[in-house]
Amino acid sequence: MHLLDANVLIAAHNLYYPIQRVPEFWDWLVHMGEIGALKIPVEILEEITDGSELAQWLKEGDNYEALKLDDGVDPGLVQTVIERYAADLNDAEIIEVGRDPFLIAHALAHRSDKIVVTVEASKPSTKRANRRIPDSAGF
Repeated sequence: MHLLDANVLIAAHNLYYPIQRVPEFWDWLVHMGEIGALKIPVEILEEITDGSELAQWLKEGDNYEALKLDDGVDPGLVQTVIERYAADLNDAEIIEVGRDPFLIAHALAHRSDKIVVTVEASKPSTKRANRRIPDSAGF
């Protein structure tokens, strides 16, 4: 199963497949969610801003339910991921990290069958709260 980061939907809509112009792509996403090939953790779905076209699309029909990962997340794994960013993040840095640790923790809970999909590019020189998903998930 592929676990999508919110930036995958945002980039798809903004750069390649606008919802109104290429509805087939968005129908395909829902279909893939329905058959369990891809999901988005609820913590990541919550990053999609209310009032945006993507938020509106998620509210249509069964789109949200088809894409939502129903699994709970292990708080211990989330903490382990956060510590991978830095063991002593301050409140501002935790806000900057956002919900990425939840996405990574969901994948870590089932390493053999869950793959994180993001448009973030690796940048190993970044540290602390500025780390990217590809550099934070190297467990």
